[in-house]
Formats: sequence, C-alpha cells, structure tokens
Amino acid sequence: MLKYFISSVFIITLINGCTAQKELRVSESAETYQQQIDPFFVFDKDGNQIQFPFIGGLNTPRPQFVDIDNDGDSDLFLQEHSSELMFFENREPGTKSALKWITNTYKDLDIGEWFRFVDMDQDGDMDLLTEQPYSYIRYYRNEGTAEKASYTLVADSLRDINGTPIFSDRQNIPNVTDIDCDGMPDLFIGSLDGTLARYESQGRDEKGTPLFKLITKRFQDIEIVKQFGTLHGANTMAFIDIDNDGDQDIFWGDFFEPSILLLENTGSCSNPQFVGEPRSFPPSSPVMTSGYNVPGLVDWEGDGDMDLFLGVLGGAYNTNETTADNFYFFEQQDNRFELQTEQFLSMIDTGDESIVTTGDLDGDGDLDMLVSNKIDPDNRNSSVVYQFENRGTKQNPEFHLSGSLELPAAYHYAPELGDLDGDGKADLILGNWKGGMDFYRNTGSGFELIKENAADLPRGSNAVPSLGDLDADGDLDLIVGQSGGGVEFFRNEGTNKAPEFISIPDAFPEVESLQRSAPALYDIDSDGDLDLFLGTKIDGYLFFRNTGTSTDPAFTKEAFPFTVRTTQLGSPHFTDLDSDGVAEFLSGTRGGGVLFYKR
Repeated sequence: MLKYFISSVFIITLINGCTAQKELRVSESAETYQQQIDPFFVFDKDGNQIQFPFIGGLNTPRPQFVDIDNDGDSDLFLQEHSSELMFFENREPGTKSALKWITNTYKDLDIGEWFRFVDMDQDGDMDLLTEQPYSYIRYYRNEGTAEKASYTLVADSLRDINGTPIFSDRQNIPNVTDIDCDGMPDLFIGSLDGTLARYESQGRDEKGTPLFKLITKRFQDIEIVKQFGTLHGANTMAFIDIDNDGDQDIFWGDFFEPSILLLENTGSCSNPQFVGEPRSFPPSSPVMTSGYNVPGLVDWEGDGDMDLFLGVLGGAYNTNETTADNFYFFEQQDNRFELQTEQFLSMIDTGDESIVTTGDLDGDGDLDMLVSNKIDPDNRNSSVVYQFENRGTKQNPEFHLSGSLELPAAYHYAPELGDLDGDGKADLILGNWKGGMDFYRNTGSGFELIKENAADLPRGSNAVPSLGDLDADGDLDLIVGQSGGGVEFFRNEGTNKAPEFISIPDAFPEVESLQRSAPALYDIDSDGDLDLFLGTKIDGYLFFRNTGTSTDPAFTKEAFPFTVRTTQLGSPHFTDLDSDGVAEFLSGTRGGGVLFYKR
C-alpha cells in the first residue's frame, strides 16, 4: 500500500455613504447597467497597475487553463462561486497583460461546485464535465468546433456500464486522462478516505455519452493520510508528465495538506506504476498554504516546459491567511519551479467580506475610496480599512492604494463617508462587529475620533451604516444593517454641523432579510425621496422602494431595478466617480473585492 502521511499536526480551522446625491440619474432599465472590471487605472501600494481591479476578489479560486479557441495559447477558466464560470481570453501570449476578462458566466453554463474541460468524445474539441447537484457528474458536449465552442447538456450524470450514475462527492474535483495509453479515457475520482477510484471508458451510449467501468476503488493502493491520525480530506488532482519520461504523473491537493503532492509514475505509458512516496512540491521549496490546493499545469511562458498554478481553496490551516493571496504561479526555470506571485490575477482584494464607500477625503474636489475587510489576512487581531487616494481628476479618476487608516483593533469594520460637520470634507462613521458606530471628523490630514459609540445597535451585531437625509431636514441620518438581517434607524436630531443620532425603534419593520444586512440609500426613481438597497448573506441584493415621502419614509420590497450579479454578503454603494451625473453602482463582496457597474 502506498500511504502518505501529511506532516502538519495542528489544525487551526476548517474550510469552509453615501450622501444622497439627487442630481444623479440611474436608469431602471435592466439593460443599461454593465459590469466593468477596469473602468479606470488603479495602482497597488508599490505603484504597480492593478490589472483587474473590480473583479470582486477571490477566496476559493478553481483554475483550469484550456485553449478553448484553438489559437495556440491557453485561456483561463476560473470558478469562484457556485454555478459560475469566469472566462479570461489569452490575447497577448507571453506578456504580463496576456489575459482579457470576458465574462463571469461563460455561456451561462450551470457548473455546480466544480468543472473540468476534457475531450470526452475524442473529436478534437473540448467538452465539459461539471458537478450535477448533488455529487454526480454532468456532461456537456461541445457541438461547436475547436475554434468556437457550443455546449449542449447530454447527460445529468455519467454512468457505468450498468446504467448506474457515478457518484463523485462534491467536495472532491475529479479528472479524466488516458492513464495507460490505450486510447480510452480514464475517469479518476478521489474519495474523502484518501483513496483514488479509476473508471475506464467502455464506449458510448445511444446519445454519445461515454460509459465507464469501475476498474478499482483503490488505484495503485494510493492513500493520502494525515500523520498522527487517520484524517483524510477533500481532494483534487492533475495529470501531467512532469519529468518527461513518457508517462503521466499525479499532482494531488488535499484538505489536510498545506503543500501540493507529486506522485511520480515510475512505470511506463502502458504500465503505470505509483510505488514511491509522494513528495511535497516544488522539491527545492515546497509551497505552504492553508491547504486544499487545486493544481493546474500549462506552458504559460511558451518556452517548452510546464509551469505550475495553484488555486488555494483553504483547508485545515488558517484559511484567513489565504483569503487574498490564493492564486499561486510557479514558473519552471532550468528544471526548478520558482514562485512568481501569490496573486496571479491582480485585483482589489482585502481578504474577506469587504465594504466600500467613497468621499472626498483630502478636500481636492474628487472622490477617494475606502475598502474594509472582516479581518486582516496578515493580522488576525483586527479588521483593516484601506484608503485609495484619487490622484486623477473629477472626470478621470485614478486610484492609488495609499495605506490604511490608523484605528484601534476591532473586527468587521464598516466605513461610511459623509460630510457631517458642513466643512466640505467627508467624515467617517465606522461600524464594527460589536454593533457600535464611532464618529471620526476629517481634519484634512486624517481622521480624529470625536465620539465613540455615536450610535449603537439596540440589538444584534455587525453594524453596517449608511448615511442619507431621510427626513429632508438638511442633515444626514443613519440607517444601519445588522446581523439579524433587518435595519435600524437613527435620526439625526443635531444639525448639519454637529450630528446627534437618536435611535427610532422598529422604524422599518418591513425591511428584513434572512441574515446580515448592508444598506445603501439612493433615490433610484428620481421622485425626491431615498430608496433602500440591501446586501445580505442569504438573499443576495434586495430593493425596497420608498413609497412614503421625503420627510416620512416607508419602504416596500420590489424586484431589484437593474441587473446585477448576485453575491453573498454584498455591500452596495452608489456614487459618481467620474462626475458625469450618472451614478455608478459599487459593492463590496464576500471575496474581499469590489464590483463596479456602469451605465
């Protein structure tokens, strides 16, 4: 028996203001809002341009490189969310800016929890296997061409020769290869007990769907086991001849393995043998992540050898550390694999559960941006609020990550900006997970704490504030999302120079969601009162139209007024970053990034 004991011994964790601007116009037509990934330049703290700033962040990227258009270079497919397949076309092979984002929902295919492109019918183009909920294997056949794919659902599950659907636990990602060079595809499915089942194709049924025969449930007696116990985990694999000896080796990622494992084939193409001990990879300096690494190998540099990519899904070893840096690229150079980056796709990514707000922080007349997270990937003691300074103009913004706000340690910081003292600069209301909201005045050179707990949730936690003049008295009031899914209202009974927030209990009982709410106020229908948008944990984005008045609001739930990508734990925000009089829609995400929609 080939039994590999994973060396790690300690398990930490397991897998898984906008001031109202009445002059802005937002069309209610679903066809007028489009997602944009790079509407303007954004730069990181080192001055490097961020390639895909508004892609939304990544927490659990599952990559595969495929030449889907048969032009000789590898395109990138990437899954971050259930049933959504992102597509990046390779347009400039060998360059830093080779990839162009095309869509988050490739051909509107439903892919469940995983996907694999493979030529199942051996006709020279790429078919597609995906998860059929729950834990079966859906088969899409490419009925287009190698240059222009077109997919048809042929089977809701691959089946064995007896017609029985083949079970594949959705926590594991299977793969297909011809392991023994007999011209027949082999299907490999990892098990939660660390073993590997092999099925071999036995021809096709009347629909052209491959039929498989179970050859063994314990291929080559491979078993991946955590040392000092019997823990096995979710797994994924890739097949490639990494040592150029004419047979296929196996790269294995496991929930309880912080590295990626190489199982070397010491046999031949027709007689595979896996008898040696699996080794952490790369040999010279094994990668160490939070675990459950998805391998992908491709000649990315076009120099004739294979490079290694890893998507880090997060396993048994502090997943918080890889909520931002989780797409590793190792370039092969002189038979050595050198780490080039831990974030192959550069983007705004603060880690986990971001909240975005905009305002003029430095008094120069244009809008800057703040983006917070749930917890800092590099410091588990606190959330962080990052500042992106607009060094462009009102019409042509250009954002530079200029650091983070100096704040006391707390979790789930939720920033909201608005001019609360009438001096023309954006002040800060800062919510936190305990349910408190602090008031910071903008001094022009930073933020000064004026009042701790300027408002507190009467019940619940995770305070997410939004500012707007809900009673039309000339000052900014507060509406606050919270853990229970509803909102709390705090009327400003001070002035537009000295706010005083007073809780109005049960002001809007009709506004509710299943769990966790993040509000935004905006007059979407231009009728002179503020409507309410809500990001939630379970229900996606919700919309409540103000059917009251500008002085006495009442909210009624309606369909969302434009098309936007649904996301868990979104935090909506309306703003006019380019001063064209048309509101953009931004949102923080579960993945720690920012989404951007432009009319």
